[in-house]
Amino acid sequence: MSLSHAPLLHRASILPLIAVAMASLAAPAWAEDAPASAEAGADADTDTIIVTGDLAAQRKAITDKRDAFNTVETLQANDVGKLPDQNVAEALKRLPGLSVANDQGEGRYVIIRGIDPNLVNVTLNGQTLPAPEPDGRVVKLDDLPSAMIQSISVSKSVLPNQDANAIGGSVDIKTKTAFDSSKPFFFDARGSIGYYGMNHKAPFELDGTVGGRFGAGEQFGAVVSVNYSRRPLESENYQATEDYTTYNGTPAGNGLRDYNLVRERLGVVGNFDWHPTDTVKLYLRTSYSKFSDNETRDQNRLAVTSVSNTGALAGTATILVRHREEDDNTKSATLGGQFDEVAGGTLEMSGGWTRATKNDPVRSEFTFTAPKGKTAIDYDGSTDPYTMVPSDSSLFSTPSAFAFSKYNFEHRHAYEELWQGRIDYSHPIALGDDSTFAIGAKYIDRHKADDHDKTDYKSTKTAWTLDQGGGYTGDDSFYDGMFNFGTRIDYDAARAYLAANSAVSAVDTAGTLSDSLASDYDVREKITAGYVMATLHFGGLTLVPGVRIEHTEDDTKAKAVDANSTLDEGFNVFGHQSYTDVFPGINAKYDFGNNLVARAAVTTSIGRPNYPDLAPYVVVEDDTVPNISMGNPSLKALKAVNYDASLEYYPTPGAIFSAGAFHKSIDNPIYGYSTRQTDVTIANVLYDTADVSTPINADKEQLTGVEFNAQMQFVMLPGFWSGFGISANYTHVWGHADASFVRDGNIPLIYQSKNVANAQIFYEKYGFGARLALNYRSAYLDTLGADASTDEYTDGNAQLDLHVSYQITPQFTVFGDATNLTDAPWRRYVGVKQQLVERERYDSQYRVGVQLHF
Repeated sequence: MSLSHAPLLHRASILPLIAVAMASLAAPAWAEDAPASAEAGADADTDTIIVTGDLAAQRKAITDKRDAFNTVETLQANDVGKLPDQNVAEALKRLPGLSVANDQGEGRYVIIRGIDPNLVNVTLNGQTLPAPEPDGRVVKLDDLPSAMIQSISVSKSVLPNQDANAIGGSVDIKTKTAFDSSKPFFFDARGSIGYYGMNHKAPFELDGTVGGRFGAGEQFGAVVSVNYSRRPLESENYQATEDYTTYNGTPAGNGLRDYNLVRERLGVVGNFDWHPTDTVKLYLRTSYSKFSDNETRDQNRLAVTSVSNTGALAGTATILVRHREEDDNTKSATLGGQFDEVAGGTLEMSGGWTRATKNDPVRSEFTFTAPKGKTAIDYDGSTDPYTMVPSDSSLFSTPSAFAFSKYNFEHRHAYEELWQGRIDYSHPIALGDDSTFAIGAKYIDRHKADDHDKTDYKSTKTAWTLDQGGGYTGDDSFYDGMFNFGTRIDYDAARAYLAANSAVSAVDTAGTLSDSLASDYDVREKITAGYVMATLHFGGLTLVPGVRIEHTEDDTKAKAVDANSTLDEGFNVFGHQSYTDVFPGINAKYDFGNNLVARAAVTTSIGRPNYPDLAPYVVVEDDTVPNISMGNPSLKALKAVNYDASLEYYPTPGAIFSAGAFHKSIDNPIYGYSTRQTDVTIANVLYDTADVSTPINADKEQLTGVEFNAQMQFVMLPGFWSGFGISANYTHVWGHADASFVRDGNIPLIYQSKNVANAQIFYEKYGFGARLALNYRSAYLDTLGADASTDEYTDGNAQLDLHVSYQITPQFTVFGDATNLTDAPWRRYVGVKQQLVERERYDSQYRVGVQLHF
């Protein structure tokens, strides 16, 4: 969302911002409801320093952090609009210790302190959010447009009244209500249009929010918010190789991948409140978010098959096209109320339904191949990325050289549905100063299912080459002309040719069976939780001790797949487990009274296994020794003990300097395990010998880190200079896992960037706002290999973004954004940085827009 400034007492000429990046805590904003202005010190010209709504919002954010009983970071309202962050994940990466996993250059999953995003809990309006992705528990935060959000709170140390399923932490999202505003009626609208440097296309976004309070005493409130965006994206992906050993350091191949896609997001929020008395507050929270992704990936590829005595390379050339359509949506409805003065305390109750659905109506790929091993290849390792091309430069532009090899057509339907309810009661106790005692309970009934249907086709003796149908010449330029792309496949034309010439293909029965049945599962999980906690105040000391108990029951279904299976086969393997866990914890805070606050916490948490790992599927591939892949419904949940400590200094309103440290000790981490077994019975079949792969629990993993955060606007400076401000945060993390069955020694942790930092410099005064921000994270492990030489990493990334705005009137603001100014690529490597696996570039992106505020 964009900056919003309150009415100004004084306006001076606009001076351009000259900046280098310094920090980004992205101070929270109640922009539309913040005080219009405030006197904050002496101005050289007017004896007044003008405090805009954004600065007032920063002060509110810092106040919220200071007042919190646990370690939290917050964003509020249009704070995400201070930078070009178009979804929740991108906004969160600005906060201390947070980074994101990207897809097509957009943030998707939040990573807190280097912890697997599957171990992060996400709630919306107090209710646990489901995940549309079938492969894990991770919630896609790019499905949620930033315009839908009133506030986001990230808890790094959880309280007993929060879900324990939060080893990484908890992300708690709230949408706007009529009672969040000081105005009885409000209306906001925004529109923007952009430009992508790579494909020269124009994304656009529209959103509007209308709400207010009405009725006798303004006891009723309603807010409706709608957001729609359309983003036509392109990215150029250089696909290198994971194999640098077979040919003595020469990469085993490469590929050029050109992605063209259109992403659309629709978000709708409807929030309704009724406050019939001062002590009764009833509400209904509803939301709908839709994400669609229509993608075509063109690819040409070389695979090295031999090296001669003279060093000459030969291999196989391939042309491919993949077409994918994805439609995700999440619906939620929560009914609840708060009742004060119930037996002298406060009672809160809520119940809700949420459902996340993922539909992939089409996921399909054609492959055409030149004669295997007959392509002479030229290789030059001195370029970045390395150059590997056919010696005959015209090969990829000769469609008759490529014959149909294989084709697949897949569709998928997955969903996660939650029914949940909670009750919380707090009561004052005569201990210390304004202390309270609280008890509560929560119940979650989760149903998660995944259904794949995929048909694989292979070539026959009837030839089909690209010159006969399906081939065309598109944009040849790739990586700014470094490579020539050559012939592409028109997906629709290839489908039409295949339909008219069915003799060119035949169904691959074995592949179809495995691909259609192996991923199907059905999981039902019920979690019953209760907690008791106290909030105790003794002068400057606040203690929040408590304990939470959670009972979990899992029932899983999957399919055993072998040569005798049929496509209409139902679930035939089943699993069940139940367990109860106790989570004690204590958060402590001491306010020294001179703007210095100390915090410490010892908490416990859980990370339940991913659904596909729990599903008891069995896939048998016949070989000399059968290869068997299987799930593990007996997996134990991960258990963590978390230690946090920090010292925070608040020199002026809206400013903070802090330092902290944390440590996590995690039992039962999950890793894949492969072993040869004898006389083993699997899915009621006895195998004399089999190679079995399954996820199992390892011993332990641990990580330790330090965090530093600084934020200040220099309001004490005279006149123009008081508009400048800086913020910076830096997190350093180190850790490892112990899993001797995987490999000896310490194992690096998945997703753990050792260094995460934000740097930002901003200017906000006289209605003008500008922020130049650098976001950085170092490399992290994404695929664990047999040893360190085969570990695969997502490389470090530093992205520079700019946001500028000007408030023409209190009701009308114009803004402009520039994203990824340095064209920072997404990159992966194996073992060492020089061994490239993948490099993807997106170019810079720009947009301009207007915002109305009444």
